[in-house]
Amino acid sequence: MLQVTAAAAASSLPPKPNLYPFQIYRNPIEPTQLHAVSLKTQTFNDPLISSRLISLYTHSKTTTLDHIRSVFDQFQQPTLFSWNTLIKSYVQNQRSQESLFLFLEFMTRSCLVPDVFTLPCVIKACSRLMALKEGEQIHGLVLKLGFRTDVFVQSSLVSMYAKFRDIGSARKVFDEMSERDLVSWNSLMDGYVKAGEIQLAKELFDEMTERDVVSWTAMVDGLSKCGKVDDARKVFDEMPSRNLASWNAMINGYMKAGDIVSACRLFDVMEDKDIITWNSMIAGYEINGRCSEALKLFAELLNLGYVPTHSTLVSTLSAVSWLALLSKGRWVHSYMVKNGYKLDSVLGTSVIEMYCKCGSIDSALKVFEVIPNKKLGHWTAIVVGLGMHGQAKLALDLFLEMLRTNIVPNAITFIGVLNACNHGGLVEEGRRYFDMMINDYKIESTVEHYGCLIDILCRAGHLEEAKCMIEKMPMKPNKIIWMSLLSASRIYKKVEIGEYAAKNVTEIDPKFVESYVLLSNMYAATGNWDKMSLVRDTMRKTGVKKDPGCSLIEYKDEVHEFTVGDKSHPQSDEIYNKLSEIRDRLKSVGHVPDKTQVLLHIEGDDEKETELENHSERLAIAFGLINLKPGIPIRIVKNLRVCNDCHSVTKILSKIYDREIIVRDNSRFHHFKNGSCSCMDYW
Repeated sequence: MLQVTAAAAASSLPPKPNLYPFQIYRNPIEPTQLHAVSLKTQTFNDPLISSRLISLYTHSKTTTLDHIRSVFDQFQQPTLFSWNTLIKSYVQNQRSQESLFLFLEFMTRSCLVPDVFTLPCVIKACSRLMALKEGEQIHGLVLKLGFRTDVFVQSSLVSMYAKFRDIGSARKVFDEMSERDLVSWNSLMDGYVKAGEIQLAKELFDEMTERDVVSWTAMVDGLSKCGKVDDARKVFDEMPSRNLASWNAMINGYMKAGDIVSACRLFDVMEDKDIITWNSMIAGYEINGRCSEALKLFAELLNLGYVPTHSTLVSTLSAVSWLALLSKGRWVHSYMVKNGYKLDSVLGTSVIEMYCKCGSIDSALKVFEVIPNKKLGHWTAIVVGLGMHGQAKLALDLFLEMLRTNIVPNAITFIGVLNACNHGGLVEEGRRYFDMMINDYKIESTVEHYGCLIDILCRAGHLEEAKCMIEKMPMKPNKIIWMSLLSASRIYKKVEIGEYAAKNVTEIDPKFVESYVLLSNMYAATGNWDKMSLVRDTMRKTGVKKDPGCSLIEYKDEVHEFTVGDKSHPQSDEIYNKLSEIRDRLKSVGHVPDKTQVLLHIEGDDEKETELENHSERLAIAFGLINLKPGIPIRIVKNLRVCNDCHSVTKILSKIYDREIIVRDNSRFHHFKNGSCSCMDYW
């Protein structure tokens, strides 16, 4: 507690300065004590008192920065120390813009000159705000005031330019420094790393006479991010001491390179881990398609008491989406709600996308509706999701509502809009929105936008127009575009155009099996058996094989996986008994199998029929009918496009068994209900 003599308190004369020595902050009430005494003794504006008061307040955990500012504004003539203290506090409290406004006020209101404590704080504020113009102005002031040789100020400038990615200016300041500290070396090297100039960063690293853990870590991080994981590991192994950041950088590098085994080895031997470590592992598993492992690691993270960040949840939701685990996705969403995570632009978008990809468009809509301040990401996610689910009208209605709220769409939004038109068979609307994107919003069309529009034309049977557009595209068409034309040629039996499309697909990817399958099916549909045989012979000779179909279905928090003809499942006998029942019920309603899509070695009609009956989605449907109670939708994820016969059969089964069946294949969603499907892909 401050000791003030009774005589001093009663006197109207200012007390002697030694009554208020600049001692260390000791207790929470000391700032208010000094404030009260200074007002009572009329020493509030004494430079020594005001400086001490601001220093105490900024070190207090119970005082807000706004309150400190209100005290500061009452000073008649703040000292340079007070100005510096407040400017620094704004920067430390992530209020950099206000620190620049305060600095401007300092330059115009006071007669003081900034010193070596003022300028680095202001330069740091410019760095955080990426305020290039203001940073250059401060640099000019530095030169004008003669701080060209001050290592602290110059290091701040190197760091600022490095963060601006203006590596040339950073290097110029660095080269002109008469004395360099370790901070300036590290800042320049970090700038090279962030600019992708790894070789220059390595050269600088080799020049350094002194290195700390920051230097080593920056090098490991830079090499990892550019894919040079072997070089990064060499540097990592040479480090005298390692911090968490270096371990995390190495794990992240391995994951991005697809070397999951090496990443796991490092993760397992780490003594200390932080949430960034776990995030790197979870995101790495998800990026590399190991989504089940990502979800297991997320569960382990929670069991160990870690608090997930937004990054953790985004990666977890993405893994859930890939596996289409609706119950797991609902659990993660519930966890977020219970723990107060706000559905901001990133998390909200991820939750909407998760529900869309898990086949629950109603849940996606509910989440979208409760988000108070919807951002572009939210609108885009729901428009894309509705298009995927065949709800074109609602998707376009929401898009128009978005425009009325003055939210400007981006290129991804228009992909969602065009896909909605595509799956809704809205040809004229597709043309109009494509033109709107280019003419009204000045968005440069990409190959994806052309792919959407061409697919719209193909589905509607405008094959000549689609072919003409492909040939006039400003960029080279990809195989997806040619496959759209080939697929439509099969449906509309346009053999010449189909052959033209297949030729172009083969030139791009000679081993792409789907082109051979569609071409063969087109010949079969038109009765051209000789050409169909030639395609099959070509596949045999070139070794092109169709990937085995794989279907996933969730039941009791487990993912059950089926492949064609699979008999490894514990319920295999029940499943095949159910398939026999399904076969009998299909025959009773007059279903005739479409055997034209069974290829290669299977020649007899009975064998072809058996092959179709054992497709992976049929096994998954049988499993769902056995285990899921009536009224619960059967949700399936398939790695390949659903074949014509399975599509036809699933429509019939949805009516026979009065079940909603939702299948997500590698193209889109199919909602089967009461003998119909939401898609327009099959005739």
